[in-house]
Amino acid sequence: MQLSKSLLLLATQSSIALGQTNSTNSTSNVPFLPLSTDDYFSFILFETLGLSNGGGAATGEVMRAASQIEAGNYESFYSEFKFLADSLHDVAACTNATKFPVSAREAYFRAASYYRASVFFLTGNQSDPRLYDVWDMGRADFDRAISLTEPKGERVTVEGPGFDIPVIFWKSPEASKRNGPVPTILIGSGYDAPQEDSYHSLGREVLDRGWNFATYEGPGQPTVRREQGLGFVPNWWDVVTPVVDYLETRPEVDMQRVALGGLSFGGILAPLAASREHRLAAVLAIDGLANLQQETLSSLPAVVTELYESGNQTGFDAYMNAVRASPSASTLVKWFIGQGLWSFATDSPYDWIKQMGDIKLDADVLSNVTCPVFVGMGESDDLAGGQEQEVADWLGSKAYLYEFKTALGAGVHCQLGAEPQLAQATLDWVAEVFEAVA
Repeated sequence: MQLSKSLLLLATQSSIALGQTNSTNSTSNVPFLPLSTDDYFSFILFETLGLSNGGGAATGEVMRAASQIEAGNYESFYSEFKFLADSLHDVAACTNATKFPVSAREAYFRAASYYRASVFFLTGNQSDPRLYDVWDMGRADFDRAISLTEPKGERVTVEGPGFDIPVIFWKSPEASKRNGPVPTILIGSGYDAPQEDSYHSLGREVLDRGWNFATYEGPGQPTVRREQGLGFVPNWWDVVTPVVDYLETRPEVDMQRVALGGLSFGGILAPLAASREHRLAAVLAIDGLANLQQETLSSLPAVVTELYESGNQTGFDAYMNAVRASPSASTLVKWFIGQGLWSFATDSPYDWIKQMGDIKLDADVLSNVTCPVFVGMGESDDLAGGQEQEVADWLGSKAYLYEFKTALGAGVHCQLGAEPQLAQATLDWVAEVFEAVA
């Protein structure tokens, strides 16, 4: 859940100014029913609610939490979801998993999601022990759940150049039936989302199609940031290539039919990796992003942009830190800055923006991508500044640009809440790509 996918980009489009206040939702052109008077709380609640499509949440549970959370109050958000997580954990733990494995599994999945949701707004204080302790509780419950899925999920640690890469792999039952390899979808998240969320958004849909499903996280992403203290790295192929090497060791993986997907900020990371890793049959960029630094700087007041571009780190840091500390600054903006410092493992906003500029797509990078690329675009998601079309243009004939419609509830960033539509469009497209492989 997190950059939540749209978060990141939504933040970059906000006016980061000291006088900004939390706004009340407008009734005009709203793609989903607001769940809080705080816009960003509403968005994260909506994202959490969307996990219900894949068994990661339940509508009534999330709506109840939403009704109790005080708008803009991080501790209230934490407390309500922690209460919900603890309660569902107790239900699962008291269930005889041998006799009622489905009941135990589903309760553990929801408890895990709510533990992760509870700490979403805590990254602004990197020393908060709950960032680690409660996260570990969520991981433990997720692991209990995937031990009860059929097929079972397998956690694997893949060695990368200077870091370890956590992977979760689900072997398709179809591979066992065929006694041979089947296609595989490998999904990476983005600025803030955990790989566990991807199982609920796309994993079950992939497995239902008879394919293997795998997820991974690299530096800057939740598990690696917590366990290894590492922020994002620009050479993302160093993350993906070892994972593809691992897939190559598995007899159930058809190496001619491996697709790499990237969600949100992962829409930059996946094509970036594919510019060097050429064993991929297809790439899914959900959504098509190119340069997050550019979008962030363009949203800042001119005087602040000038501080950055002139190399005035002291002045830039002072301004951005004042925004974070201001009670009048919006939840979204404060979270965006805090999450950036956390995920890039720095305490300097200037350094965060600088590092972010090293992770980008352009025509030269994308000219090295050798496989077809699905470029997703939400009709109401103008948060990427039109970058989806730019990415498609750079890719040329390799791109398939697909617009998801607001009238069908799929127009927001990464099609949150309309994951079945996302799965249908992307997986039907990649199935045709796989069919064309010689």
